Amino acid sequence: MHTGMLWFDDSQITLNMKIQKAMAYYHKKYGRMPDLCLVHPNMLNDTKVEKGKSALSESEGITVRPYRPVLPGHIWIGIEDNN
Repeated sequence: MHTGMLWFDDSQITLNMKIQKAMAYYHKKYGRMPDLCLVHPNMLNDTKVEKGKSALSESEGITVRPYRPVLPGHIWIGIEDNN
């Protein structure tokens, strides 16, 4: 993903809820559902992750991957590049 939306949420809700809120806003703003979400690895501590996907991935159709350059509390969400 070269272009996406950076979302900040420092609330105490779960990561899955934060991602769902970001997905809903992204869909409303850009008219497409995102399929890739990059988060700081520390944010995945409370979420089961297997092979780059969290529990949210299977139910919501989004891949959640750890990516160290994304700051804690931030979510980089968008459409995965096919290149």
